[in-house]
Amino acid sequence: MDYKSYLPAYPLISIDPFLSVWSAFDHPADGETTHWAGERKRMTLAACVDNKAYALIGNQRNEKAELIERMVTPTKTVYVFKAGEAEITVSFRAPLLMDDFDLMSTPVNYLDIETKSLDGQAHDIDVSFIWHDDICKNGACAADSMIGGEYDAGGFNLAWMGKQVQPLLNRSSDHITIDWGYAYLASESPVRFDRVGGHWGLVSEKALKTGESMMIAIAYDDIASIQYFEYTAHAYYARNGKTIVQAIREMMKRHDEIAQRLEKLDEDILSKAEAAGGESMMALACAAYRHSICAHKLIADRDGKPVFLSKENDSNGCIGTVDVSYPSAPLYLLYAPELVRGMCRPIFKFASMPVWKEDFAPHDVGRYPIATGQVYALSGRRGREKACVFNDEKCDPAFYPAGQFPPTFLYEGAENVYEHRYQMPVEECGNMILMVAAAMRADGDTEFAKENLPLLKTWVKYLEKYGEDPGEQLCTDDFAGHLAHNVNLAFKAVCGLAAYGWMMEKLGEGEEAEYYKNAAIRMGRSVYERAKTDNGTALTLNGDGWSLKYNAVWDKLFGFGIWDEEFYHAEIARYMQETNEYGVPLDSRKTYTKSDWIIWSSAMADTKEGVEAFAKPLVKYLKETPTRVAFSDWYDTITGCYEHFIARSVQGGMFMPMLKKAWE
Repeated sequence: MDYKSYLPAYPLISIDPFLSVWSAFDHPADGETTHWAGERKRMTLAACVDNKAYALIGNQRNEKAELIERMVTPTKTVYVFKAGEAEITVSFRAPLLMDDFDLMSTPVNYLDIETKSLDGQAHDIDVSFIWHDDICKNGACAADSMIGGEYDAGGFNLAWMGKQVQPLLNRSSDHITIDWGYAYLASESPVRFDRVGGHWGLVSEKALKTGESMMIAIAYDDIASIQYFEYTAHAYYARNGKTIVQAIREMMKRHDEIAQRLEKLDEDILSKAEAAGGESMMALACAAYRHSICAHKLIADRDGKPVFLSKENDSNGCIGTVDVSYPSAPLYLLYAPELVRGMCRPIFKFASMPVWKEDFAPHDVGRYPIATGQVYALSGRRGREKACVFNDEKCDPAFYPAGQFPPTFLYEGAENVYEHRYQMPVEECGNMILMVAAAMRADGDTEFAKENLPLLKTWVKYLEKYGEDPGEQLCTDDFAGHLAHNVNLAFKAVCGLAAYGWMMEKLGEGEEAEYYKNAAIRMGRSVYERAKTDNGTALTLNGDGWSLKYNAVWDKLFGFGIWDEEFYHAEIARYMQETNEYGVPLDSRKTYTKSDWIIWSSAMADTKEGVEAFAKPLVKYLKETPTRVAFSDWYDTITGCYEHFIARSVQGGMFMPMLKKAWE
């Protein structure tokens, strides 16, 4: 098998943060399929060839079929098995076409099974696929009663199941799965809701001859997707009343057309990746595409505009986090800039409410799937001195039990309910300004910036006042502790000023544009002069250490002209000097790194070979890491072990070199 087919975990079902099923084994029958967080979400696929049973997917008693090929593309995972004298190809496809938001948000995936003879003789193949009832339950609710059924849906067969009691949107935390809604299987072959080994499940079976195939639509209706401030939102596809059965029927009818579009998208992504960074970038694009998209939920706001909400998977469960949206943005800037605006909409909405009294941008809008106001840095009560920064150490469960953070968007009093010391002011102001500007650069749309200009003006003034030498304030990379005088954070402020000036120029505000462009150049040179060493730039403005200066990449993409080529050449040389077995560390304090920032930094290189020099060790990490979890973005560059963070949307950052090339 080609090295590009190796991943720590393989995506099978890719819908959203709750409905995300993976196999963490090189042979998919070596163990159970799971949610990205590790909870068992069983899917089993077996084939009886000439009366001999073989296991294809999921842990079974049957003999395992021989796995002869495994392939992961941006939109599908394919396994090819040898079972007796039959070859069985199994493909999981997710219709994640970003030029079609209705299709992209439809919670239906395809399972295609194709067969052929290996000896020229006809063979009987009985295929059995089971989707077990744990898909409908969070782990603590395994004993809950199930209901279900099956019926002829007019041209295809449909089976469904779900919990008898439907506690909609009742859980809000990190390592949890959905606890409401209904699972569906649809096929032209027979399907049923049935008892399976002491539990309930949906079963699809078909008797095939070699050369024949079958298709199964795997779907999930969550009924209620997101509590979005004042109303309960459905997935985007259902915003005008489309039902899940209507969606399944449409997906069944359009299977061949959608499959062809997905093939073309795969070809386009891989072509762009190869041109930007060779085979290594192709491998990273395959690993990141579905991974990043299904860490979000796409809904519509009351005006019908798309809102694209991430979950901080394996981080703290926050929804719509700005410093998670920012690293993920390159993928969406390349294929659907409106989704970047969809990431920003909830932040602007919340920042315009009376409860938000700060002159900088918020961090988040809640905890998935409840978007009712920032929870990060939410003040504790009952005499506690620590702020609730929304993790197990600092969040009082007696005061904020799971799913019960206060709906702060309703607060109108004078009290500030957030603690400043746990905020990320320069980080989030820079992120928001840069994302809005980049979306405008990507498709020319100026209306979104106009609509939100008052807040953008407030935030750019904050950057101008505090960005040149950030005090000891949090940023997205504070894994090794708080850091004052952070050079990379100052670089973000510089690029934020330049991006604001660029937007003002596009909006016809010449005087303001000139002011902020000059302010960015002045600040950029000031920071650089204090940060430069004989070997690249330092980690801090007092000359300590070194770090990846990934924020500077916007200077390259927009052509701001803040730093000269000498700066970029020195930075890249330093990163290559510091590279370990599995990549460049994040900074000099630790040997761990962030995969998204490695690839952002690679876009500072001017050649495909330069980009691939960053990407190759990351591909090696994916192949050799002993930690079998969905593409972790925080791992150790010496051991290859995961530090933390699984299945996060930030892997959209793998597309930064492709974005740069598209903008050249």
